[in-house]
Amino acid sequence: MVSPCLERAMSTTSLKLPKDVKQLAAEAAKHQGVTLHAFMVNAIRAAAVAAERRASFVSDAVESRAETVKSGKGHSAADVQAYVRARARGKAASRPKARSWRN
Repeated sequence: MVSPCLERAMSTTSLKLPKDVKQLAAEAAKHQGVTLHAFMVNAIRAAAVAAERRASFVSDAVESRAETVKSGKGHSAADVQAYVRARARGKAASRPKARSWRN
């Protein structure tokens, strides 16, 4: 079986780490049963994916805010919280209705 890392093109990057960070990473890699290299690749991948998700979340939030400002309608926090609590308890609940927040 070929390692997943060997199945795709690899590039070389030099990464200078403070000694304490390298030691922490080495200990974590050992604990996980992977090489230091694999640990760093996985850590960088996880950080990059998290950054992409965060950017998408922020973009969605900005878009939602623009729609809310344009429509002048939104949901009461209390109504949303009551809905979520009921659903979490397994109870049927009607979705909150958007209401005008403008005077």
